[in-house]
Amino acid sequence: MVAANPRARNAAPADRLLVWYDAHARRLPWRARPGVRADPYAVWLSEIMLQQTTVKAVEPYFRKFLARWPRVEDLAAAPTEAVMSAWAGLGYYSRARNLHACAKIVAVDYGGRFPETEAGLRALPGLGPYTAAAMAAIAFGRRAVVVDGNVERVVARLHRIATPLPAAKTEIRARADDLTPDRRSGDFAQAMMDLGATICAPKRPACGLCPLRQDCAAHAAGDAESFPRRAAKSERPNRAGAVFVIRRADGRVLLRTRPPKGLLGGMSEFPGTEWRGDFDATTATPPMALRFEPAPGAVTHVFTHFALNLTVHVAHAPARARAPEGMRWVAIDDLGEEALPSVMRKVWRQAEGALKRHDIRA
Repeated sequence: MVAANPRARNAAPADRLLVWYDAHARRLPWRARPGVRADPYAVWLSEIMLQQTTVKAVEPYFRKFLARWPRVEDLAAAPTEAVMSAWAGLGYYSRARNLHACAKIVAVDYGGRFPETEAGLRALPGLGPYTAAAMAAIAFGRRAVVVDGNVERVVARLHRIATPLPAAKTEIRARADDLTPDRRSGDFAQAMMDLGATICAPKRPACGLCPLRQDCAAHAAGDAESFPRRAAKSERPNRAGAVFVIRRADGRVLLRTRPPKGLLGGMSEFPGTEWRGDFDATTATPPMALRFEPAPGAVTHVFTHFALNLTVHVAHAPARARAPEGMRWVAIDDLGEEALPSVMRKVWRQAEGALKRHDIRA
């Protein structure tokens, strides 16, 4: 007896999903209109930006990047500082470094054309299994199994997968492979993402509107919201540190650039201490011998692996004060062009008010 082809068996759910997608697809700035071939550069740029970031947060950054660097060759030729500055506020800054490195490789080694296979795409910086699969399917129409967080949720509910994430990822991918059709692979991938984002939401899924409800085991059991199951998270550790914001009398502030690798690599920052779990404020040494005053309150920021608490200290410096080695004076009006990450933008907002309230003189 010949075993049934699982993809043929799942053709009906895929067809229903594609019919739904044709009527309800989200209109996104990087998504090609029906009948128009997707731009691989736009697909790549959006997929890198969307990693661990919401569509709402990404849209203005995507438009800004595409307007400033409309081709991959333009992005490759841009100064690193300009790319990091344009990315500032979007978070996960290693993505920006990999984005720029990838653009250079595609522009130089591939003549501005992205590889069309998953294997070729995986060889590029910043493209893991998900991004390579998404690009292969959406940009080049190749059959690929595209599994992001939205797809994980849809598949876990369809099959009522009890294994908690992340251990369930292998099973979820296998089930997604069974469901993925050979035709319209890019549309199917985007349909699954849209379904998870708009209908099969984490809380209060709109099962009555779902084109796959008749196939969904969790919907039949009445417990869709309890899937996917997740392993208990370990408590996020805390770190602390001090930041020193110095305003020179000519309207400049002191900045430095973080090392190119590591957390916030290559980004600009106000000088400060290391961020440590055992931070001792009495050992915090300012970068210049000035009269510092603490800004009220503290700056808190949550990274993926730890929560940060920063005390901010402010001081004024004479107009001709020289910057310490490895640091530089930047006009306050030019801070918007600096690659300041979100945590440093928080620091500046707090310091700016303190500098205005206190007449601190060197």
